[in-house]
Amino acid sequence: MSAITRRTLPAALFISLAAGSMALAQTPDTVRVRGTIDSVNGSTVSVKARDGTPVTVKLAEDVKVLAVDRKSLADVKQGVFVGITAMPLPDGTQKAVEIHIFPEALRGTGEGHRPWDLMPNSTMTNANIDSEVTSTDGKELVLKYKDGEKKFIVPANVEVVAFAPAAVSDIKAGEKIFIVAGKKLPDGSVEAPRVVIGRNGVSPPM
Repeated sequence: MSAITRRTLPAALFISLAAGSMALAQTPDTVRVRGTIDSVNGSTVSVKARDGTPVTVKLAEDVKVLAVDRKSLADVKQGVFVGITAMPLPDGTQKAVEIHIFPEALRGTGEGHRPWDLMPNSTMTNANIDSEVTSTDGKELVLKYKDGEKKFIVPANVEVVAFAPAAVSDIKAGEKIFIVAGKKLPDGSVEAPRVVIGRNGVSPPM
């Protein structure tokens, strides 16, 4: 591993790798992996995928690592740039499943609304919170992005996380892992140029 991956990342590099990690388009030769880390042996990480399938992940030599830290619905407010995974409702609004907060330096990353694969029919919207209204059981948000806007119903118990810099040493057995753009190798393993991990029991909910 290069020395820089062994310590907490400087801000400029964090901005660069986070932008790459959350580029939301998935090309035919990339795969996403969501699961729990079983073991770590050097640059090889054994993962139990969410469907129970074992996956061997090989960290790229210059792998970039992000973490997600737990936040609360109080941190989700007007003017903040967020990504929301949601399920569409019959009236055209979206019901939020999870929210991830981008640091201000990453405002605009992956901006827009698109299908997502967390669950069938789910969507991902990265946008600025244009307005918020507190309800008895959560919030109602309007997100505006360059091509339009979406209204979200946000339950009070929605999962909220924020991106934070991390290091390879944070990749530990028992933690959750998300690989947004892995490359399937001929031997069946997945090469990961970037990974997002949970810390202290937090799961990357994307």
